[in-house]
Amino acid sequence: MSVTEYCILAVAVLLASALQSSIGFGIGMFAAPIVALVDPQLIPGTLIMVATLVTLIVVVREREAIDLHGTGWALVGRVPGTIAGALLLAALPHRALSLLLAGVVLGGVLLTSSGWVPAPRRRNVVAAGAASGLLGTATAIGGPPMALIWQRSSGAQLRGTMGGFFLIGSLMSLVVLGITGAVNQHTWWGFAVLAPAAIVGYLLSNVLNKHLNPARLRWLAIGVSAAGAVVLIARELLSI
Repeated sequence: MSVTEYCILAVAVLLASALQSSIGFGIGMFAAPIVALVDPQLIPGTLIMVATLVTLIVVVREREAIDLHGTGWALVGRVPGTIAGALLLAALPHRALSLLLAGVVLGGVLLTSSGWVPAPRRRNVVAAGAASGLLGTATAIGGPPMALIWQRSSGAQLRGTMGGFFLIGSLMSLVVLGITGAVNQHTWWGFAVLAPAAIVGYLLSNVLNKHLNPARLRWLAIGVSAAGAVVLIARELLSI
């Protein structure tokens, strides 16, 4: 990895971590297309590790606002979704995985910007947890289903509840990916060099939470995510 490539990845992770810490999701949607363009081997393992670090810090900060009941039912769905995601990752070639990742980002953009608000009933929460587990394990983008189901929660509750869910869910994904051999030395190396950027991103979120409109920040993230996904699709199609 060149210095330029590292700087691109570090900036992407820094901004994605700030976003995740501010609105409760987005680290995968924002950073995954950029990481896939620069170093595809860091998807999904390294990005899930970075997300785990950020969500751990957020959970400690927002621990009093976590909805334990909702988190529990979401994790019920996360278990089978995680297993399915690992099997899907093992079966997909690199190009198919890149196109899937880009498709998930664009799908997440459409869902989170559509204005559709599904009721957070038990079956919906379980289904969202399963979808998040499948997508999060296969592509490191598990946020959109949960953001959709919990979008009417308050800022602290949204960050805390999604953080609790993603902390446990990401650990599940890493265990399953480790069993299937998708976590290796390069995965750990990527995490080690990008972890400082993630921590700086979290610290930046403390400033963003005080001075920036969360809605504007969310729309900015949606726009950047969509642009990254389109570039990723174009690269894969042009390389055929």
